[in-house]
Amino acid sequence: MSEKIPKILVFDFGAQYAQLIARRVREANVYSEIVSHELSVEQVQEIGPSGIILSGGPKSVRIDGAPTIDSRIYELNIPILGICYGAQLIAQQLGGTVSQFDAGEYGRTTLSVTGGELLAGQPKEQDVWMSHFDCVTAAPDGFTITASTQNAPAAVFESNHIHAVQYHPEVSHTEYGQKTIERWLDISGVRRTWTMANIIDEQVAAIRQQVGTRRAICGLSGGVDSAVAAALVHKAIGSQLTCVFVDTGLMRKNEGEQVVETFQKTQGIELIHVRAEEEFFHKLKDITEPEAKRKAIGELFIRIFERASGGIEDAHFLVQGTLYPDIIESGSQHAATIKSHHNVGGLPEDMEFELVEPLRSLFKDEVRLVGKELGLPDEIVYRQPFPGPGLGVRIIGEVTPDKVAILQEADFIVRDELEKAGLDREIWQSFAVLPDIRSVGVMGDERTYGYPCIIRAVTSEDAMTADWARIPYDVLESMSSRIINEVEGINRVAYDITSKPPGTIEWE
Repeated sequence: MSEKIPKILVFDFGAQYAQLIARRVREANVYSEIVSHELSVEQVQEIGPSGIILSGGPKSVRIDGAPTIDSRIYELNIPILGICYGAQLIAQQLGGTVSQFDAGEYGRTTLSVTGGELLAGQPKEQDVWMSHFDCVTAAPDGFTITASTQNAPAAVFESNHIHAVQYHPEVSHTEYGQKTIERWLDISGVRRTWTMANIIDEQVAAIRQQVGTRRAICGLSGGVDSAVAAALVHKAIGSQLTCVFVDTGLMRKNEGEQVVETFQKTQGIELIHVRAEEEFFHKLKDITEPEAKRKAIGELFIRIFERASGGIEDAHFLVQGTLYPDIIESGSQHAATIKSHHNVGGLPEDMEFELVEPLRSLFKDEVRLVGKELGLPDEIVYRQPFPGPGLGVRIIGEVTPDKVAILQEADFIVRDELEKAGLDREIWQSFAVLPDIRSVGVMGDERTYGYPCIIRAVTSEDAMTADWARIPYDVLESMSSRIINEVEGINRVAYDITSKPPGTIEWE
């Protein structure tokens, strides 16, 4: 039997900090998992984690009904790291004092280190990222205060197996944040041995156990997620997998042909190619509301799957490339829904398949690494993220064949110019959007009345947050010139400089 892989549980208190913390722990080669703060001590014991991190949260520990943890967990002698809200919760539950100063601390703050094992070897003065109005003014008995800031007397405090920091070591603005997380793992005796090979081995075993001798089908969308999911499941069950490529008519230019080429000829995976453009356009007729479009596409997608699988004996499972950010953004017990994702919220309740989601605990960069490990070609592994509903959510308003044709050409030019400029790997996602408006323009001696095209390009690590890409003006000029000259129906080009938050990456 293989040795148990260490696992860190990140307790979620309702903020997206938990996701970033989990990512940083994984970057230190330790598997981490987000769990509810409501886990009982018995549930924690059953999981048997190597450590626990109590994340930040949007509430004050001093108000009635603020989220807490089962206090018996502190008695298990499992290493615990409290961050921000988590640090304040440790202080409150173990007998310390949490107070509100006249002024909180937000943004870059100077931390003064006086000792302790957690920050050993780090500078005595360093910049950290703060976001709090409460602070710990008295550590619990048995704890030593080892660092402070102007408005946080106990910015770091620690005991034998419990460490707490008021600041956010998981954000890049904290100078020694990753070193602090890695130091905590090391002094807690956690082996840092988790790799992409571990992920593949674990998922192959889990897929085989779930599927058994039955068959699975996988929907290929042309994106990285479904491609890696298909390759991973194929490694697990081989010929028991049949891939179904539903050509929705909503893909990027030439992508349908690329999908068929890659998976039939390169990967040797059985592939059924369903041309369903007309059905999708009929289904989307007169639908303009974004959520309605997503759900319409998702439902038809599954219905076509069910139809395509009719000739596949014993097809009980549907493979989906659902990722961690998909799960988070589609809403959880503690987080509001931003928008339903095609892989999560658009599936009909009476779906006949049981889902196989081998990537649902991974971030996008981890998925790419798994794809490389599985031997997928670079043109698949490094393909930009593409939403399940495809261009259907990049066309504002009703989706029609004419609009899709216009957008495909404009989108191709955006990506082609970035590739020519050597910027395609630097940018997380780049594409064109076609709004549901028209504007007056002049071409030659004639007035035009055409669509504007909006270029969207962002930089990001995992799509949880994103910043607009600073594309050089000459590249933007080339994009604009080519789109207006080469794409009939567009007479104006704009560049979206909205970050996430407040915007999302996709327009719908």
